[in-house]
Amino acid sequence: MTETQTPKLPPPVESRIGRVIAVMSGKGGVGKSTVAALLAASLARRGFKVGVLDADVTGPSIPRLLGVTDKPVPFDLGILPARSRGGILVMSLNLLLENEDDPVVWRGPLISGAVKQFWTDVVWGDLDYLVVDLPPGTGDAPLTVLQSLPVSGVLVVSSPQELAAMVVKKAIKMARKLDTPVIGLVENMTVVGCPHCGADIPVFGPSGAKRLCKEAGVPYLGSLPLDPELSRLGDSGRLEEYTTTLLDDIPKLLPPAPPDHGEGGGEEE
Repeated sequence: MTETQTPKLPPPVESRIGRVIAVMSGKGGVGKSTVAALLAASLARRGFKVGVLDADVTGPSIPRLLGVTDKPVPFDLGILPARSRGGILVMSLNLLLENEDDPVVWRGPLISGAVKQFWTDVVWGDLDYLVVDLPPGTGDAPLTVLQSLPVSGVLVVSSPQELAAMVVKKAIKMARKLDTPVIGLVENMTVVGCPHCGADIPVFGPSGAKRLCKEAGVPYLGSLPLDPELSRLGDSGRLEEYTTTLLDDIPKLLPPAPPDHGEGGGEEE
């Protein structure tokens, strides 16, 4: 038996989702959730209907980054996700906790079950894109998402350290083992700008992203700096205000959508 033979879950209740993009790193601490939130914001700014499924059940960051504090609303058909200031729909376990810093001490089957419910029981409505923020590693939640959801492609996030590159290769190999296309790789925290002279300083060492991409056979999509403004906006729940064009071409890199899952009112691609 191979991992790719697991049947996909049925579509969410009363919902139509165009394409699903999973954001994956393999390594923790590389800014994967930040990139996932930036991708969602980039798509929303261009007029697409966007949702974020936070599959990082035990270490969720999406609600804080997008400034979402409202609770998802249960009703007779399922659960209505919360909404960011910019109109991005969000479902995260952190929104169901009494306090955002309460720990979720769950074993794998419970985590996998919650991720599946975020797909099947949430009334997402009509979305052009659903961005799935995966936790680090290649364990239960990433396996559940790549096996059970109709993922159109995986966006991989790394950082300049050699250790990060080694672990990220594991994530790339996992996606391929599960027959999921890898859209490309974004390197985060590549440089920081000197506040005095403006020079770019590679604080984590020289970038190895292009070499990593060549070795792994995936497209190199570019890099994000270690930007204090990005950190400030994320900490204050206003990440949607941070603008970057780095992720704007992601829709063009995805495989064609199924005939009954075309995009809605966003820009022409």
